[in-house]
Amino acid sequence: MGGPDDTSAPMMVDAPLLATVDVVIVGSGSAGATAAIAAARIGVSVLLIEKLPFLGGTSTAVLDTFYGFYTPGARSHKVVGGIPDEVVGGLESLGPVVRRPNTFGAGTGVTYHPDHLKVVWERLVTHSGAGVLLHAFLQAATVRDGRVSEVLLATKAGLARVRGRVFIDASGDADLCFHAGFGFELAGEDEPAQTLTTTFRMANVDMDLRRTITRSTLERKMAEAAASGRYDLPRREGSDHVTPVDHMTATVMTRIESYRREGGAVINATDPGFLTEAEIAGRRQVLEYVRFLVDQVPGYADASLAGIATQVGVRETRRVYGDARLTRDDVLSARRFDDEVALCGAPIEDHHAGADTSWRYLPDGEVVGIPYRTLLVRDASNVLVAGRCFSATHDAHASVRSMAQCMAMGQAAGTAAGLAVTAGVDLRDLPAERLRERLRRDGALLEIPTATAA
Repeated sequence: MGGPDDTSAPMMVDAPLLATVDVVIVGSGSAGATAAIAAARIGVSVLLIEKLPFLGGTSTAVLDTFYGFYTPGARSHKVVGGIPDEVVGGLESLGPVVRRPNTFGAGTGVTYHPDHLKVVWERLVTHSGAGVLLHAFLQAATVRDGRVSEVLLATKAGLARVRGRVFIDASGDADLCFHAGFGFELAGEDEPAQTLTTTFRMANVDMDLRRTITRSTLERKMAEAAASGRYDLPRREGSDHVTPVDHMTATVMTRIESYRREGGAVINATDPGFLTEAEIAGRRQVLEYVRFLVDQVPGYADASLAGIATQVGVRETRRVYGDARLTRDDVLSARRFDDEVALCGAPIEDHHAGADTSWRYLPDGEVVGIPYRTLLVRDASNVLVAGRCFSATHDAHASVRSMAQCMAMGQAAGTAAGLAVTAGVDLRDLPAERLRERLRRDGALLEIPTATAA
């Protein structure tokens, strides 16, 4: 899957030039925002482009927990550091942050207030010197011989162009690579695609009563409620967890189909019509799960819906083809690489279609490396990819898409972009060890440290 055979894609729209910078980053989620901070701190000019009215992507619009900082199992290691630690520190300066075990044994999660995180991302990005443009949708890219020179944006003031020397696709959906005509795998085409989830929060929960039942009891109650025909609960083992706000819980419960086939073509959440249907279906499911919780789960009798996520949670749509591709075998064998720029110990967490979720774990306390080559876009000379659209198979992606890993990839991509611009070299000519040395200097963890109590 990918773009046309002719890799030249000139932009045919006459629009004003909004900015010319060294590094253009599309998408301000955990990967993109971290990339902007890293690149700007090196001293190059950066513009971070975001479609939403705030930074953070999934980390602020959908979820409230960072996973991936720690490995699961008996020997817990902290495997992500650097800028991500500053993000957590910024959250702690604004209010409580809860470190809690994952419901399914995926390692310690760091649960925060999403609105606090919006401010933390803004502070870190703007203080780094990076520019920010919100409410801006990518529309097209000018490409010649694999080199992107500018992108076209839709803004409140109309269409506008932005020029750059290096581009980072941190859009989650690989929007830049799609518009540039670079190769990618469309989730659901050759391998399955993970389902979508609309998260929600509940207020006035009696936490003492809620703690009287276990996860297995909650799942049994879900199954019984669904079997009764009185509740429409597609997923039967969703979870609820504590938050930094007293008597408030957050959930990962709903399950929306991630794609369908029409005339042999795969339609997924990159299609606006499909995405519209998914948003509506997700909110409809939320009300069913709220009704179930209030009716059937101890602690929720007097609780009420506090809020629904800004947008549906999308796990995978397009996965870019990089110079290397991380695989299931790489993850489960805890493979290490000479050019790795980040580490991951999270299990393969596959939210497949159906009532449950499958989990496959790495050897206890071990990690898989994330190679720099998986961030280098195969068909481009000046484009990096970071976050959930990086170069991986479906199974490997289901492990490495955790937000702490997205931040680590973002720091690596932003650092690489800044170093390449400063040195006047192409991304592939930047020595991996020089990149790794700078990452270590900036606090990134590239070796497994001594086991820590997470």
